[in-house]
Amino acid sequence: MLRPSDQKYNTDPKILKKQVIVETYRSSGPGGQRKNKVETAVRLKHLPSGLTVIATEHRSQAENRKLALERLRERLIKLNRPRKRRIPTSVSMKDIEKRIEEKKIRSKKKHLRQKSKKVLEEWN
Repeated sequence: MLRPSDQKYNTDPKILKKQVIVETYRSSGPGGQRKNKVETAVRLKHLPSGLTVIATEHRSQAENRKLALERLRERLIKLNRPRKRRIPTSVSMKDIEKRIEEKKIRSKKKHLRQKSKKVLEEWN
């Protein structure tokens, strides 16, 4: 597991709240008058990483804010994970021979599609 000093983005909830711009808006969908006049949807913009997370599931703005913070934290944890190093490999001789054989077969097919020179001379 990564130490806090090794992490690219901090995932501590107290620090996250300071690094985030909170926007509230009216969520879309069914719900009638209550949904049209109450701003329960929450959008969080994390300034250091540029991530944007929304939550519109609950009727309560506080619950949506909590849910959005959880989502943002999960996304940051995913961003903090070290990428697996790619191990370079060389192409095996068997694969090289197979590719050459396929090229030969393709070449023969193309040659068979061409009209023979004798036929072309007769037409002229």
